[in-house]
Amino acid sequence: MKTVWSTIVISMLALFCFTVSAVAKDTVVVYTALENDEIVKYLALAKKELPNLDIKAIRLSTGELGARMLAEKNNPQVDVIWGWAVTNMAGFVDRGMLEKYKPKNWNKIPDHFKDPKGYWTAIDLYAAAFVGNKRVLKAKGLPMPQSWNDLLEPGYKDRLIMPNPASSGTGFLQIASLLVMMDSNYKTRPIEDNRAWDFLKRLDKNMGQYIKSGSKPAKLTAAGEYAVGCSFAYVYTSLKKKGFPVQMALPAEGVGYELEANALVSGAKHKRAAKKFLDWAISKSAMKQYAKFKLGVTYPGIGGPKGLPPIATVKLAPMDFPWQSKNREKILTVWSNLFLK
Repeated sequence: MKTVWSTIVISMLALFCFTVSAVAKDTVVVYTALENDEIVKYLALAKKELPNLDIKAIRLSTGELGARMLAEKNNPQVDVIWGWAVTNMAGFVDRGMLEKYKPKNWNKIPDHFKDPKGYWTAIDLYAAAFVGNKRVLKAKGLPMPQSWNDLLEPGYKDRLIMPNPASSGTGFLQIASLLVMMDSNYKTRPIEDNRAWDFLKRLDKNMGQYIKSGSKPAKLTAAGEYAVGCSFAYVYTSLKKKGFPVQMALPAEGVGYELEANALVSGAKHKRAAKKFLDWAISKSAMKQYAKFKLGVTYPGIGGPKGLPPIATVKLAPMDFPWQSKNREKILTVWSNLFLK
């Protein structure tokens, strides 16, 4: 009898182990700078299409993500970076903190949207935009600004809000675009002597606040706290759908933009699961989800969201991502010294 019971117990344990094994999921830890309302939609699709992955996503601002990566350099707690600004990403390639990986269907992504060695692959671009509150503008007798220069009008004093470029990717792309557009000698002139700083000093006189988040300027403007928020295009469509009295303008001088990209972290503890996630993250189905929020995605043939102009019709600023990435720390130092006194 003892032998029989032993056999039954062993059989039950074997069945239990088999069942656990059958339903066990591979864990993947993801750091992302994508906006929360985007992440919810994207992860719903990812969990449906990747049922065998346990995706643990942690949302951080652009600056916080970089700081956390550096703090964990010798013992990474993350496997994948998902949707992070390329100007930030490039510096971590140089530090040896990212590993080459060309996800499935990598060849379908145009060359100018990916690192040629496979260190990162861009999924979308987000663009700078002015978001105005119709009621506040009307009450104050102010027009909706159409250009950066319009924001210098005295009537906007203390009624503007902009992201801090040291913590916000949106803030950085706005400053970086102005440095390129307003100084034809930006590559040879010392950063601190760039002609755009004179413009930004004048703009600072009208600025009510510099804030950590790229979306908060639009959201606080929508709530009536400011007349105009220097933010990015997709957040406008989200606010408009919710019924806020907002309107949008893209800077006439040229629209600054940034690429958001994915990468495999060196020393990832769940590399197999990480690669599965990265394969999915540039798939056509994932790109269609991104396109519901972003001005443009990197997978050919997929249009942007309703409420935003087709990317082909937008006057994009002549962004110089290699220069901006190389000089990022210097740009932020100069900006901080000038405007965070």
